[in-house]
Amino acid sequence: MSSLVQSVDWLAIAPPTLAAVVGLVVLVADLFIGEEKKAVLGWVSVAGLAASALMLLPLLDGDRATFCLTGDAHACSYTADRFTLVIQFLVLGGALLAALLSVTALKDANKEIPEGEFWFLLLSSAAGAALLPASRDLATLIVALEVASLPAFALVGIKRGDKKSSEAALKFFLSSVTATAVSLMGVSFVYATTGTLYLTQIADKIQHVDGQFHTLAQAGVVLTLVGFAFKTAAVPFHFWVPDTYVGAPLPIAAYLSVVGKAVGFSGLILVTVVALPSYADVWGPALAALAALTMTVGNVGALRQQATRAYSAVRLLAWSSVGQAGYLLVPIASAGYSKDADKAVGSTVAYALMYAAVNLGAFAVAALVARTSPLNRISDYRGLYASRPLSALLLGFFLLCLAGLPPGIIGLFAKVTVFSAAVDAGLGWLAVIMAVNVVIALFYYLQWTTLLFRAPEGEPEKHRVPAPLTAAIALTAVLGIALSGAPQLVLRFSATGLF
Repeated sequence: MSSLVQSVDWLAIAPPTLAAVVGLVVLVADLFIGEEKKAVLGWVSVAGLAASALMLLPLLDGDRATFCLTGDAHACSYTADRFTLVIQFLVLGGALLAALLSVTALKDANKEIPEGEFWFLLLSSAAGAALLPASRDLATLIVALEVASLPAFALVGIKRGDKKSSEAALKFFLSSVTATAVSLMGVSFVYATTGTLYLTQIADKIQHVDGQFHTLAQAGVVLTLVGFAFKTAAVPFHFWVPDTYVGAPLPIAAYLSVVGKAVGFSGLILVTVVALPSYADVWGPALAALAALTMTVGNVGALRQQATRAYSAVRLLAWSSVGQAGYLLVPIASAGYSKDADKAVGSTVAYALMYAAVNLGAFAVAALVARTSPLNRISDYRGLYASRPLSALLLGFFLLCLAGLPPGIIGLFAKVTVFSAAVDAGLGWLAVIMAVNVVIALFYYLQWTTLLFRAPEGEPEKHRVPAPLTAAIALTAVLGIALSGAPQLVLRFSATGLF
């Protein structure tokens, strides 16, 4: 029996564990803190997420693994390698910025959002999202996916008495549960044909499946991918995105746009590139087709947004995030055709890092505008430069980064990296579709950007910007500007080391 007992590497699992522990502390503390002091819970949560992110630093000295099979040191449930740390940095950093936005949003909500529950759910979701990239068996992967997703449903519908919020949460929940059920069936098929849940063992055993089980294995591969395609908002699993972003509190929409995507893409990478490299002929073409469809539908959807429609700014960011998901899928699809899958995956991670910084920045400025214009129409941004010059300049910079235009060098660099991954893999047709979509996206990003600098229709209003909101905008701006100055840092940082 003693051989079955193994020690746990607590340092390796510290980032997600600390986020989960702080979440429980906040939930219990909420019972004993009076209404007038509830704001303390927000700052404890922000500090907890910052501490979780700092716990990544001691892990940089080398790969760590824990919860391994006693007979096979390479079959582990939790691995803290380069890929894990980069995605955990993205997830915890994104959650931290969303938490800073939430501090102001909860104060403005006038008790419509229960603070203790909100912070507990956000920290729980962040813990699940941080666990997922470290998961190296299908059971842990699915559990982490659900721990990240289930609190998110509640966060979308947490605003009391808001029908729009409740409807958004219901749509998000029903579509997500369906996708999870499909992917669980896929996992069961993969387990039935290989007899293992560990990704490294699946990669080996699925190549030697009996002929009579070959179709079952293929069905398992396809069904497993469906669940992660939903999380990435890939078309046709994207229909929940616009209504969910509009119905959710704005910081939660920002959180879903970045952290939700990071969860989906890291899961997709682990399932395809690590567990199923021998089935690249199945998932490679499927993901390439999904990428083309996703970027086209997303950009056309964003293009159709009317400036005077209620919540059109958030809807445009929602459709834009679907289009960006298409670009993120391109290098993963390319990994199915490329001899250097690690480099292709690194391109996705590099793009995700760029997208996270500038998209959170755009949402932060949107949250600032929403304080005076609750309907958050694109037309509400007209003349923003006259009332808030710095905010207008930064929003313009973020939008140009998303479009891939100078001075948003980091956006251009990320797009070129993804484009070259498609060309190197021989996917010329996909590179052409991407180029067309980049041109379509230029139109609506530039249209919004020019609106910021037009003459305002009325007297510009000036209001004091709360410190947490200022901090969130400043952090994303510093990150975006620094990376535009040295874009090569992103590619160096995002070298995944999965192989």
